[in-house]
This record gives sequence, structure tokens and C-alpha cells, in this order.
Amino acid sequence: MTRSERQDRPARNRPSRGRGTAPAKAAAKGAGKGSGKASSRRRAVPPQGEFALPETLTPALPAVEAFAELDMPAALLKTLAAQGVTDPFPIQGATLPNSLAGRDILGRGRTGSGKTLAFGLALLARTAGRRAEPRAPLALVLVPTRELAQQVTDALTPYATSVHLRLTTVVGGMSINRQSLALRRGAEVLVATPGRLKDLIERGDCRLDQVAVTVLDEADQMADMGFMPQVVALLKQVEPGGQRMLFSATLDANIDRLVRMFLTDPVVHSVDPSAGAVTTMEHHVLHVVDETDKKAVAVRIAARDGRVIMFVDTKRSADRFAKRLLANGVRAAALHGGRSQPQRNRTLDQFKNGQVTALVATNVAARGIHVDDLDLVVNVDPPTDHKDYLHRGGRTARAGESGSVVTLVLPEEKREMNRLMADAGISPRTTRVRSGDEELVRITGAREPSGVAVVIEVPQPVTPPKQRTRSGGADPGGSGTSSGGRRRRRGGTGRGGEGTGRGAGGGERRGAGDGERRGSGGSTGGGSSRAAGTGRPRTRTRAGAGNGGTERTGRGRRAA
Repeated sequence: MTRSERQDRPARNRPSRGRGTAPAKAAAKGAGKGSGKASSRRRAVPPQGEFALPETLTPALPAVEAFAELDMPAALLKTLAAQGVTDPFPIQGATLPNSLAGRDILGRGRTGSGKTLAFGLALLARTAGRRAEPRAPLALVLVPTRELAQQVTDALTPYATSVHLRLTTVVGGMSINRQSLALRRGAEVLVATPGRLKDLIERGDCRLDQVAVTVLDEADQMADMGFMPQVVALLKQVEPGGQRMLFSATLDANIDRLVRMFLTDPVVHSVDPSAGAVTTMEHHVLHVVDETDKKAVAVRIAARDGRVIMFVDTKRSADRFAKRLLANGVRAAALHGGRSQPQRNRTLDQFKNGQVTALVATNVAARGIHVDDLDLVVNVDPPTDHKDYLHRGGRTARAGESGSVVTLVLPEEKREMNRLMADAGISPRTTRVRSGDEELVRITGAREPSGVAVVIEVPQPVTPPKQRTRSGGADPGGSGTSSGGRRRRRGGTGRGGEGTGRGAGGGERRGAGDGERRGSGGSTGGGSSRAAGTGRPRTRTRAGAGNGGTERTGRGRRAA
């Protein structure tokens, strides 16, 4: 749906459609304002480059101070109590009365402010009692990263189970066939990254025309990662009259475009400025003399008693620094985009259970990592963008806990760091330190490492089980009788094989016309061929010279 089409749509009176249809009252205190008080150590400076928040035409419903005041299924309230969640955070208390009533929501809040339950409870309450058709979810949560998708899934699963809703997650780096199967079985709630969801839709395994509630979480990160065209294309496939909720830590021009295109008269709530006006978070800039002393300072901080996330710029830097820490006796591991998703998941598990105490990460981990009681984040390499700084720092001081963000700055980086902090609206404490200073110990808990090298088991990718042929034998290289152990090649979209290829005479593939894939799944080898879309594609295997140069195509056999 284009912007002009949305502008021509009649206004929706959502509160009359959904739960919690109490008459609209005057806007609640804090319904559109931050509720946190600025720390005496920091100035509340508006971040640079943000757009003016839209005005709400329809007055917002008043905020609540207890979950029991909300019109939610009893099962959700019972699960909240069982999870030890008693009082709503400001963003939850302000947005839930309106989201339960079906209003669109524009929420700005730093990571750890309670956004997941703010949208999750409303989404589940409004979907409860409905049953999804195969391939047609009823509620969608779009997130930028695999880690955040897993975090949202973990957070919402107990609540979804309590109201008998099926929740599935689709992200890249994991088996698309398993995700496709889960969608074909039916799932009311879908948590997805844009790229993988686009792939599943193109395969015919998912459609969005039944989605009534859509959430964009960490929308600014999706824009920064280049997902905006995919996000727009996906939202245009969603039911036009559905509810949309957009949550973001920062609001820039890209988010303004989404708001104007897809949100109708949204209730606006900012739990705090994007810099996070939270008194429990401290920001420190530590000026170091040179690169050598910077490394020594970083090692001593990593050796502290307690867990710490240490951010660096590149995958190579992460691997190198993790090895340095291990050699010095620090239980460290690297986390970056060069690792497979199963490896990243296992590294995170090691960090959460304490097997790893220093996690060396690139920006891939700046979103979606939720670790309880993490009180220190260190920027070994300062970020280049203020939004990256905010998202890195969001790993600590979550849900009202205390925490510190420490950034190590070389002399030549001082000017750029001052600009970045100004853009983020933060006034940090600045200290000049060396590796052995008591001030470093006071701020970070740094200590001398043991110097005794340690070994952490490196997570290895899971080896998929060997596929088996129709005759029951293991088939590591493809179907049929391939003496060369070649990888299996798929044909078209249905049963049948690829075209003919040369046999013993070098085993090379013919050009277009003979060796090309047939989209219809046809077979030129004399074997039978089924229509496209009726099953898995047949595969061809070519025997080497010692096998007489025979080639199987479909069910037929052709001599070379």
C-alpha cells in the first residue's frame, strides 16, 4: 500500500474493535513523555537527526500501575505472576491499555526498558482464541537479527503457551526446511527476520494476508542494516486494516517513513530519550596513552570478577583479542558474524552459564543479547556512530538494574568521541588511566590476570545426518551410484532430473541445452518425470571413468 493510499483510507476506530474498549479519556500522565528522571551526572540532550514525533489525534487511554488493571486473559495474568513480573515498567503501563484496545503504537525506548512485553502481551491477548491456517500466521514480529529473534521467542513462549498459541521463529542461518514445516503445520505467532521471511514467502511457505497484529522491534537497526526495502515490501502484504506497533531506540528519517506509511493515528510513548535517561547507567570515557597500554588495560578489565562484554570493530580483532585473553588466563570467547548461528548460540550459552566470562563481540551482538546481571560493557574499539554506542550500551542496566559503559579512547580518537557523545546526548565521566591505576580498578573492577593459559571448548557446527537412498544405504555424495562422491544437485521445481552430461570422458558438464537445469523438472534420460511441484526434485549423479560413464537422470539410464 502506497503512502497516498494510506492517506485516502478512512480513519479506523480501533478501540471499538478489540479488547479493552473503555471510552477514551484524557491522555495519561507520561503517555507520551519519558518517565525517568535525568541523572545528576548527565544532561538530557536530544539526540541529533531525529524527526518530530507525530501528534496523537485521538486521546490516549490512561496508563496503569498494575497488570491486574488491564483487560487481558486470566491465563496471561497468571503467567505474569508465575514469572515474578508484578509491576509494569513505564512503557508497558503507558502503551498496553492502548495496544490492547487495538491502537497503533509508536514507542521509543532504550533496550532493556520492557519493550518486549509491552508489545508481546497485547499481541498475544488480541490473538488468543483464534486458530491459524497452514502457512498463514495471525501475528508477526519483525526483528533485525537472529539473536533478537531468539530473545523475543524466549520471552514470549511461556505467555503464548498459556493461551494455547503456537509460536514459531524463522531466521537465517538455520534450516529453512524445518521452518517451512513449522509454518505448514500452522502457527498463530511468527517471529522473523526480514530476509528469511522473504525467502519463505517466495517459496510459497508463508503468506501475510491474515496477519492482524504486526510489530517492528528495533526498527532503527533494521534501517541501519539495509532491510528497509524488504520491511516495506513485507508490510504491504499484511492485512490493510491490521494493528501496527513500532518500537525503536532512536527515531530517524527512515523510521519517519515507516510511521507515515503504515501507522494510523498512533499513540506515541517515549519511556526516555534514546540516550537512555536512566539513573542506573554510568558512562565512562577512559583516555589511554597508546595502543599498547590500551591492550593492557583491556586485558585487566576482562580479568575482573564478573562477566563483561567487550566490543571491537572487526571479526579478526575479536578472534585475536579472545586468543590474547585466553593466553592470559581469562575465560574468553569471540562472537561475530563469521560464526554459524548454532556456534553463536552455543557461545552465548557458555557466556550465560559462566563458562565464558569475557565475551568479545562485534556489532552483531549489540542487539538481541539479553544476559541477566551484566553490569559492564566495554568499547575496546569506540563505535563510529552514536546509535551503535547506544545499542552496545543497551546490553547492561536492563530492566532497572545498574550498569556501566566504558569506552577506551586513544589521543587521536578524542575529537571524534566528543562528537559521538554529543550526538547521543550523553555527558560521560572522563578519566585518564594507565593499566596499573587504582582509578581503573575503582571504575571497572580490573585486576591482574593469572597468566595461566586456559582453553575454552570452541563450539563446532553440528554435522547434518547423512541422507539415505531409496535402497537404504548412506549417500554422502548424492542419490544413485556416484563413485566420485559428488554433491547432490537439484533439478527443477518438481520430480525429474537435470539434462544430460558427459560421462567418462572427463566428467565435464555440457553447456546450455544439455546440462542446464530444467525448470519443469523434465528428464532427458529416458526416465519418467513428474509434474513440477509434486515432490522433491530428482537428482543426477555421474559415475566416473571406472564406472563405465553411465549417468542416471530421473529413473532412466543413459550411456556416455
